[in-house]
Amino acid sequence: MLYALLLLAIWATVQSAGRRPWDALILAAAPSIALVGTLNWDLLPVALLALAILAWSRERPWLCGVLIGLGAAAKLYPFLLLVALFVLAVRTRRFSGFTRATLGAIGAWVAVNLPFAWLYPEGWRAFYELSRDRGFDFGSVWLSLRFLGVPVDKVDSSQAVAGSFGLLVLGVIALSLFAPRRPRLVQVLLLIVMAFVLTNKVYSPQYALWLLPLVALARPRWRDVLIWQTGQALYYVGVWLWLNKFTEADRSLDDRSYAILILIQVASDVFIAGLVIRDIWKPEHDPVRMDGSDDPQGGEFDGLPDHGGVRKTVVEVAR
Repeated sequence: MLYALLLLAIWATVQSAGRRPWDALILAAAPSIALVGTLNWDLLPVALLALAILAWSRERPWLCGVLIGLGAAAKLYPFLLLVALFVLAVRTRRFSGFTRATLGAIGAWVAVNLPFAWLYPEGWRAFYELSRDRGFDFGSVWLSLRFLGVPVDKVDSSQAVAGSFGLLVLGVIALSLFAPRRPRLVQVLLLIVMAFVLTNKVYSPQYALWLLPLVALARPRWRDVLIWQTGQALYYVGVWLWLNKFTEADRSLDDRSYAILILIQVASDVFIAGLVIRDIWKPEHDPVRMDGSDDPQGGEFDGLPDHGGVRKTVVEVAR
């Protein structure tokens, strides 16, 4: 079933890639698929989010919203697509599709969750309580800082995560609104999801699956993807060697070495994010736009006149 979901995600990526369907090979051939594809059920929200992006690209906002809500019922991160849609709605001054997608997402999420919240309230709350109460855990940049001697335990973990994630999202929004040209939808979404995984209390190996379809569409360059995937693969090896300490301590990785591998993974994520930021600020570097395309996944935003975001608005007001 998991591989059926993978095929669905690949198909959706091919369909939404516009003139570059071969970019979906990045998703299909990535080492992370072999390494972490069956660790958990993350391919379910990955496939649903890929379908949501496809639905939006076909200008079907209600269906997009429903798929977002279903994906968020499995993992919350598909809701971040709504943030990206809102940013581009502001940039284009067109909110109708975003509004319908938001209503569809909320409706689908409530429809899935309400029966469980009503019948099994304690079980339904368990995930949210764990997320609230857990400390900094494996794979996170916070844990690496602790292992390197930084006293991160002196801060409240939830506040640190919320604050750092919020600041990064504000930065992505500012970049998107001030950029000389409207960013592509998947560029904005990738940066927001990247901010989420980098600031989270835990960085599970399968988070690479969350990022793969977005990287394939946002920065489809094999060299860059292979550099990024190398960092992900090194972390995959490192986390299992480190977890050996609980069963075979003499064959495990020490905390400091594990922290270094975490930071290598973080650096690989930041590498991809940095390239996407450059592509947004200097669109001539964007490989997708080199053939004259605007935003293949942009749906109703694709080809719309660009109102120039905040920077142009300020200039117009000043005049």
